[in-house]
Amino acid sequence: MNFLEKYGIKIKNKELLLTALTHSSYSNEHNCKNYERLEFLGDAVLQILMSEYLYENKNLSEGEMSKTRASYVCESACVKYAQLINYKPYIRVGHGQINNINDTIVADIFESIMGCIYLDQGLSAARTLFRNVVIPCVENHSVFLGDYKSKLQELVQTTKKSLEYRLVNETGPAHDKIFEVEVVIENIIYGRGKGKSKKEAEQNAAKDAYNKQAKV
Repeated sequence: MNFLEKYGIKIKNKELLLTALTHSSYSNEHNCKNYERLEFLGDAVLQILMSEYLYENKNLSEGEMSKTRASYVCESACVKYAQLINYKPYIRVGHGQINNINDTIVADIFESIMGCIYLDQGLSAARTLFRNVVIPCVENHSVFLGDYKSKLQELVQTTKKSLEYRLVNETGPAHDKIFEVEVVIENIIYGRGKGKSKKEAEQNAAKDAYNKQAKV
């Protein structure tokens, strides 16, 4: 598990890093800790680092900063960061999940790794990973989920057609719900998406519709 060393980060507490890579399906089978609490912490670390970066480096309004931050801390952005770091081979899941290490798990673990680094090395080390992995994507104007909803809205506005996001399903326990949303344009379903929040599900649905090049 030396995937962080290329960034000059050496985790002292190896057990903490192992926990950051452990899905609940594995912890349920082996009676050990999983990444969920670290994910909660890492999400806050990622949010503050992105907020700090935008405040210090971009001349944007509060609303523009919020929109940009959302774009680069969303699930699809975290999946991209995961690909750059290449920690997926180390993820521990249960037998029933082993063939389904999906984007949600991969993205959650990026946040849990950020939480692990913060606890083990402090905010400066978390900032080091952020600078090496996240900032290049911002500077290269990589397109993630936060942009697809806006792009689809702009596309619809040019034709003056109505756009609506409909919540069609909720699954999972209260602390770990998955929402499913469909995007409807002029009463026609153009896309579907799932997410851990309604907003994320809407963004996924917008991405699905936009990628299909909906004729609106």
